[in-house]
Amino acid sequence: MGSAHFGVYTFDVLEKIYTEYGYTEREAAASIVQNNLFGLDIDERAAQLASFAIMMKAMQYDRRFLKRGIQPHFYEIKESNHVDSFTIDYFANGSDKLKKDIQSIIDDTRDAKEYGSIIQIKPVDFDALFARFAEIENDVDLYRDTALGTLLPLVREAKILSDKYAVVATNPPYLNKFDAKLKKYIVDNYADYKGDLFSVFIYRDFGFCERNGYSGFMTPNVWMFIKSHEGLRNYIYSSKGIVTLVQMAKGAFFSEATVDVCAFVLSNWKNEKGLYIRLEDFKGGMEVQRKKVKEALNDSNCRYYYEASQLNFSKIPGSPVAYWVAQSLLTIFESEPNIGKLADVRIGMGTGNNDLFLREWWEVNVSKIGFEIKNVKEADLSEKKYFPYGKGGDCRRWYGNQDKIVWYDANGRLEMKQTPGHRENGGMDRYFQQSLTWSYNTSAAFNARYMPAGFVFDVNGSSIFASDDIRQYILGFLCSVVCRYILSITNATITTQAGNIRDLPLAIKNSNEVNRMVDYCIQVEKTDWDSFETSWNFKENPLIAKTDTIKKAFKKWQQECDDRFNKLKANEEEMNRIFIDIYGLQDELTPEEEDKDVTVRKADLGRDIRSFVSYAVGCMFGRYSLDVDGLVYAGGDWDSSKYKTFIPDKDAILPITDDEYFADDIVGRFVEFVRTVYGSDTLEENLKFIADALDEKGSTPREVIRNYFLNDFYKDHCKTYQKRPIYWLFDSGKKNGFKCLIYMHRYQPDTIARIRTDYVHEQQARYRTAISGLERQIYGASTSERVRLNKQLDKLKDQAEETRLYEEKIHHLADQMISIDLDDGVKHNYAIFQDVLAKIK
Repeated sequence: MGSAHFGVYTFDVLEKIYTEYGYTEREAAASIVQNNLFGLDIDERAAQLASFAIMMKAMQYDRRFLKRGIQPHFYEIKESNHVDSFTIDYFANGSDKLKKDIQSIIDDTRDAKEYGSIIQIKPVDFDALFARFAEIENDVDLYRDTALGTLLPLVREAKILSDKYAVVATNPPYLNKFDAKLKKYIVDNYADYKGDLFSVFIYRDFGFCERNGYSGFMTPNVWMFIKSHEGLRNYIYSSKGIVTLVQMAKGAFFSEATVDVCAFVLSNWKNEKGLYIRLEDFKGGMEVQRKKVKEALNDSNCRYYYEASQLNFSKIPGSPVAYWVAQSLLTIFESEPNIGKLADVRIGMGTGNNDLFLREWWEVNVSKIGFEIKNVKEADLSEKKYFPYGKGGDCRRWYGNQDKIVWYDANGRLEMKQTPGHRENGGMDRYFQQSLTWSYNTSAAFNARYMPAGFVFDVNGSSIFASDDIRQYILGFLCSVVCRYILSITNATITTQAGNIRDLPLAIKNSNEVNRMVDYCIQVEKTDWDSFETSWNFKENPLIAKTDTIKKAFKKWQQECDDRFNKLKANEEEMNRIFIDIYGLQDELTPEEEDKDVTVRKADLGRDIRSFVSYAVGCMFGRYSLDVDGLVYAGGDWDSSKYKTFIPDKDAILPITDDEYFADDIVGRFVEFVRTVYGSDTLEENLKFIADALDEKGSTPREVIRNYFLNDFYKDHCKTYQKRPIYWLFDSGKKNGFKCLIYMHRYQPDTIARIRTDYVHEQQARYRTAISGLERQIYGASTSERVRLNKQLDKLKDQAEETRLYEEKIHHLADQMISIDLDDGVKHNYAIFQDVLAKIK
């Protein structure tokens, strides 16, 4: 239908041109159909509709047109796959030249429906070919009909594909994943333009276009920026020209698959200066875009109208169509060194099997992790198995994302070398050195941070190694609005590769001031990172303060967070001002940072109270202690002398039930923890503050806290620990018949047996007692009271039945006395007990 619409629209334009030159409407219609409109489509129906539409349009100007025997040149693309040699011989009639030419067309149109209009036809003598068809028109030979039916359509389409045209219209799909046949054809014929099928058509259309003609397009705007289209851009700059280009707002072009598009006209001759209209700030669909284009054409001084020379685009790494770039920045690109000349930018390793080699640091026995190692030799001497691993991560500036470890002792390195897909990428000599790194993939703003010595690094955590006198300055630049602006020009994707960082121009001024501010930013982010228990430098929960209420502790923490946030934001904005001045971008950028882009955390009552609860559970298990800073037990030898103020649970099994059935019930232990931290006098006040922040159902603070442990604690724990939980929830099901938590690092082969005998059996006995008691109460109760008691009874029976079935499952595992190896990681070990554990969400 696209070709039909275009043909009808063009017909009216051509008719007007013809009549202005003295043709009658009837003469114009005939000439247009015979001489001006040509089309091909791989779909037979589309070609037929286009022909029909042209005929109907011609009849609008000449009612007797159908009787004149003039046929439109709109054809279905045919394939030559089944042409036989006898037909070729008949057609050639002994002429080597005819046979060579017809065979050439047959070769070029083989699988033509697969390739469509991107087929390139080798030169042949079309006049001689058509003369031969005219010659056999009245022939009576057996192969005459076959030649006219199979060869003539191939020659017609080859002629159309070979000719030059004043106007070319195509509607290629936006496609960058090809089947094997099409991929090979594109690689063989359009290797520099293979980023997408639409870019192949941009290049191909120049072959259709007259030497001094123009081609117009509407395509995704990715060809303007991304690496895979750099060959197309350089081809255009070298011998063609961008005449006009309208870059539309995101989502302005509404279709079944919404893409960010641009409309543009290219000249088939070198044209350096072009007109550009940038509409990215104007949302609201195509009607808004049309209006803004007209405004720009009427007012060249408006802020979204540009005139630019494409010669300047090649001054920018990757040669993007960056028509809006200020001259000051172009000068920086030409005059200042890039980061790659001032520092060593390295791609990190690919392990080949992350499930085997990588762990979150909290999964393993912490004594096996080698921190602050300086080189591979020191790593081997340390006899540690695991080492910190830089792997990009969430959006975070200055410091952080230090949570992964890699198996990289001598055995680990040997295993890696034998793993398919493993690659070192030339970075091995830089392992364990302090560096700067960034997140390879991020939908948020580009972010970079400092990594202290001691890390091996991943391809997703590629790194910069610079001397002490320039390292902080580079980080300041990478975290600036100027860097983000330049990357939006040179790398308009969500992935930032090592080459993108190498190519960034670095102008160095005011380095002492920048270095001082960067040091401050790193320290602020480090303090924030270490305030949460997923940091291996975590000391204690910030709400464990020397005060009598958790409310006061939270207020103090809230003030600290606000001060930290505000000072960091002010520092970042001051650095932005410095770099904006250095790069001369005062007219393009402002120094302000949005709150959402400042990556230290503000206080959040709900989140921080949940963190406090998590820390309390850690103290119940002995992972932390109120007497010792930081991580106390995560595998290895247990030292009871480190626990005086609050004693951890003896068997590391914490039951979670809907009533306080056990002496070590998790809610009872939590209440005791709060009493120990803040004192007995304010206990109820503190429990109410905690309960209000948890925002769970319940008529009393203790009931609210119990419901949190029953319903949401484990979900929060899995989220905090990135689906690698260290506390495991044994869970009988939706009726809450039985739940308990254990600490993975204190698991023993008899742990499940103890859960079964000391807790599940005990719970079953309590259910039997409670059910008998309710049944006696119901016997003598009033009608209304009996209804309420029966509901309770039904609930208890459901829980008892659920627990009975659960006991059968756990009995099977308890008898096996299963051991686990922490080195296998949570994913592997958790799966062993998946039938009796809660699902990780």
